[in-house]
Amino acid sequence: MNVILLEKIRNLGVLGDTVKVKAGYARNYLIPQSKAVYATKANVAKFEERRAELEKAAAERQKQALERQQVINAAPAITLAVKAGEEGKLFGSVGTRDIAEALEKAGIHVEKREVRLSEGTIRMVGDYEVIIDLEGDITATVKLTITGEG
Repeated sequence: MNVILLEKIRNLGVLGDTVKVKAGYARNYLIPQSKAVYATKANVAKFEERRAELEKAAAERQKQALERQQVINAAPAITLAVKAGEEGKLFGSVGTRDIAEALEKAGIHVEKREVRLSEGTIRMVGDYEVIIDLEGDITATVKLTITGEG
């Protein structure tokens, strides 16, 4: 199924690209999220009329993401105290929601879906670098220290 992208999507394409995707991906994610439209002649014509407007909106999102990146990269390291055993293994784990909440308490607005943990949830005490996906290919890095308590 061919669709026209209305914004930049990682590993797929940029604004205005006509890409071939699986029908379910288009029907269940791209089109309901207003990230793409079906590539029909009528939609191609509509897209060309709206191209300047969409590019301006994309540039604005990019600018805001760069501002957020500077704020997040300048932030001090975040420390989370979690119950852990004697060997440093956590009772439970630290996930994206916990990290997003800790960043909110530090005054940095980050949504749970923006937090990327490359190795999955954190289960050991230590220092970690957490990647925050902001917009397209703009990312920020936060230093996270997990300490054990009790």
